[in-house]
Amino acid sequence: MSILKNKTFIWLLLIVNLFGTIYGYIWYIPQLRNTPSQFLVFVPDSPTASLFFCFVLIAFLLNRNWPLVEVLAIITLFKYGIWAVVMNLLTLWVAGDLPWEGYMLMASHGAMAVQGILYSSFYRVKIWHIVAGGIWTIHNDIIDYVYMQFPVYSRLYMYIQHIGYFTFWLSIASIAIAFYFTRKTKRLNIHTMP
Repeated sequence: MSILKNKTFIWLLLIVNLFGTIYGYIWYIPQLRNTPSQFLVFVPDSPTASLFFCFVLIAFLLNRNWPLVEVLAIITLFKYGIWAVVMNLLTLWVAGDLPWEGYMLMASHGAMAVQGILYSSFYRVKIWHIVAGGIWTIHNDIIDYVYMQFPVYSRLYMYIQHIGYFTFWLSIASIAIAFYFTRKTKRLNIHTMP
């Protein structure tokens, strides 16, 4: 816990997440060019998740808590972290190979899934925050798989219905994880160390 609370460590984590967020938004540019404007905010899933976490870290550096952002971070970091790992493994299975970027994405997204949970003891989330975060998450699934704005993995298009079903239940699991780690575990103070 002393490492997680260390100000230098939080700054490093913020910088890493900031660069990952920027890279993620760049990765989505080709899809965003063809996205109707009303869906733009919902399309870049993983970079938005890491952006939420950047704001959580900024709040921690200010010795503050922003609970709505905390719950959005823990839900979406876990959901899209696990989702990207599974989709890259599925791509490897379907195509028989995976470029080096796929392995990099699996490592970085696996870390995304973990970091939100690691800091959950410092969150100050109430039930209504979880409800709001859950609505955002399920709404995002509807945008992705009803309005067909899901992240483009061209080799996996033939499995899109199965992916949509998997994603819905991953959202439910992510909301449950957020509830458990923010409501059923011990709360700690984030007062950062020098």
